[in-house]
Amino acid sequence: MLGAAALLAAGSIGYNVYDGGDDSAQTADSGDNLPTIEELRAAAEASTDDARPWAELAFAHFERGEFADSVAAYERAIEIDDAAAELWSALGEARVMALDAASAAADPMPQSALDAFAKALELDPTDPRARYFLAVKQDIDGDHNGAISSWLALLSDTPPGAPWEGDVVRTIQQVGAINDIDVEQRLATVMEGRTPEVLLPGSGTAAGEAASPSLPGPSAQQVADAGRLNPTEQRNMAVGMVERLEGRLENDPSNIDGWVMLMRSRMTLGEPDRAKQALNDAIAANPSRAGELRTAADRLGIR
Repeated sequence: MLGAAALLAAGSIGYNVYDGGDDSAQTADSGDNLPTIEELRAAAEASTDDARPWAELAFAHFERGEFADSVAAYERAIEIDDAAAELWSALGEARVMALDAASAAADPMPQSALDAFAKALELDPTDPRARYFLAVKQDIDGDHNGAISSWLALLSDTPPGAPWEGDVVRTIQQVGAINDIDVEQRLATVMEGRTPEVLLPGSGTAAGEAASPSLPGPSAQQVADAGRLNPTEQRNMAVGMVERLEGRLENDPSNIDGWVMLMRSRMTLGEPDRAKQALNDAIAANPSRAGELRTAADRLGIR
């Protein structure tokens, strides 16, 4: 079984990296106009040159706890598109969960999963799910300090408020506690070193710019300045930030976090039509991640 503190959170973190972290995420059979598993399978089987339907089927199987079926669908998606890092890391996670579900004596981190995570990082060295699980491997092998350092590096690169942020923090704390390693100061240093995001007045929702190397968040001075503005001025500032985010996404359309931030910001600004357009633009630019984007949009109430 998965067993270790890190692996207790593994399924949650991997899932959150892909899904957006909504604990109430619906399965494919749960209604609300979502396709059934049979419909997803039919769409996948009809697809010979598009990995997206297979990825959506794999994700639906994963949500239902049908990990072996999820593995098979991800493998088929990768046969069609072997250059998508997120498909490789999702396959690695599904392989971990499938073997753990199959046998209490199963290797908690099988070589087939490690190979998939390694391929994901070869394609995208920043892939958070692959980085998380390879740190789990370090922990399993007894390198607890190394694992914690790897998770802290992942946390440092994680946009504030990202769905998997809390799970990474809890994993670091759990592994530190179990192995008598003081992590609180290191955690505080990493958390304080990340750029916060401007919030829309009264909403608690980020205004727009995803904190990532390609879409840097606002400076500390901008955050301070925003707090001194009246509500109208704050909204105008937020609108300007959202528009700049939109412009940056034109130059970096593969930034999924940025697209989700844009959709959320448009909804917070009371612009559902523009949020829907952002979803359409995001899918057009990232067809292999359409399922993830639609899940995020559904969670935001975008119809």
